[in-house]
Amino acid sequence: MHVSITQLLIILVIVIVLFGTKKLRNVGADLGVAIKSFRAAVKEGEEDKKQAEDESETIEGEITSKKNEKV
Repeated sequence: MHVSITQLLIILVIVIVLFGTKKLRNVGADLGVAIKSFRAAVKEGEEDKKQAEDESETIEGEITSKKNEKV
């Protein structure tokens, strides 16, 4: 099932007629803001995960050093 360029243009014209250019511009801007905030949240989550891994490595190092002192 292939969609030709003419079919896409017809769909685009119908969407513009139904919603209007101002409404489509607002939807596009809202979508852009949503994508930016999603990327920022993903980046923040990765940084938190990395920080948690670094902290867990430090804790494990402290535990092994205490075990070595007891032996």
